This record gives sequence, structure tokens and C-alpha cells, in this order.
Amino acid sequence: MKILIADDDRASRKALGAILEMFGFEVVEAEDGSRALALLLEAGAPQMAILDWMMPGLSGLEVCEQIRALPTERPPYLIMLTMRDTKEDLVAALGAGADDYLAKPCEPTELQARVGVGQRLLSLQGSLADHVDQLQAALDQVRTLRGILPICSYCKKIRNDQRYWEQLEHYISENTGATFSHGICPDCRERHVLPELEAMRKSRNVRIEPLS
Repeated sequence: MKILIADDDRASRKALGAILEMFGFEVVEAEDGSRALALLLEAGAPQMAILDWMMPGLSGLEVCEQIRALPTERPPYLIMLTMRDTKEDLVAALGAGADDYLAKPCEPTELQARVGVGQRLLSLQGSLADHVDQLQAALDQVRTLRGILPICSYCKKIRNDQRYWEQLEHYISENTGATFSHGICPDCRERHVLPELEAMRKSRNVRIEPLS
């Protein structure tokens, strides 16, 4: 997983990055809040960011606020990094949109634990987003089936998007995943099955007269 470290102190960035790389993460660095925001808005942006509270350009709080103001299905996990440790500071960080809070200087074990929590939440968030996408795709298929479909007036075949004619049950199965079990309705039984059975019975009872 890619993690952004935003801190104007180069030594702090490098130390934090070395720990995260030791744990197997890919690290991206930003020297100020403006650069951090730009990186978080790029395609393929880091899924997690550790933001120093006080930075040039934009503070960590301002980066959180701007990220949270944007509509997105998979928002990044944001950890605020600071030497401040009062309850008021914690409330301010969480109120700005931070998911977690890490005090400087941070211990490697605590950093690993905090990042691990973020990983689990991001995984859950991604799983839920995938389910939403699947449900939306299913709804789109249902809407397609509820639209106007070209159907043959005689054989009742459906013309698909490739302009080929196919059996109605095959078209529905292909577009919804539904399967069919075939039966005979009462009307068809009276109209088709019983007359056929009667015709078969009569044919078996036909008496053939010898030729004279």
C-alpha cells in the first residue's frame, strides 16, 4: 500500500519513511500541505496519508478539511501527526476530518499499529464499495430489461444488442443470471397438450381395413 508522509521537516519525513518501508509500505513524500493536497488528488493517489499539523502552504488540518469536502467513493485514511496532545487538539483534528491522531515522536510499534487499523478500515471500505458497484450493475441490467425490447410477433425471439435474434429465456439468462425450469401452464395444457394426447390415442385405435 502507498502511504503519503507530509512534513516540512526533512529529517522527520525520512525517519518516518524508513520505518514504513521497513514494514513493507511504499512511501511518497510531500514537503508542505499544498503538495500533499495535490498528491492526494492525483490519479492513483496514496490510500493513506500521515500529515504534520503545522506545515507551510496548508496545515494538516486544512488538508483534511479540503479532502473531506470532496465527494469520493473511496476517501483516503488520514492520520494527523503533531506534538500537540491535549483533548482540544484531538477534537480539532478529528473535527477537521482526520481518522486518527499520532503524537510526535512516534514509536515504531505504535506507528505500525495505527497504520494497521487504517489498512483494515480501507479494506472494509473497498469491499463495501465493490458491493455497491455490483448492485449498481445489477440495477442497470434490470433497467435495460424493463426498457423496450424488440420481440418477434410469431416466435417470440428477442433481438439483442448485436442485432441477433435469440430465445427469450436465453436472453434473460444472459443479462440477469436467472435460470429457467420449464413447465406447462393450464391454458397450454388445454390448447396443445390434451389435443395432442387425444390425437395420439385415436391414431393408436385406428382400425385398418383389409384391401378388397
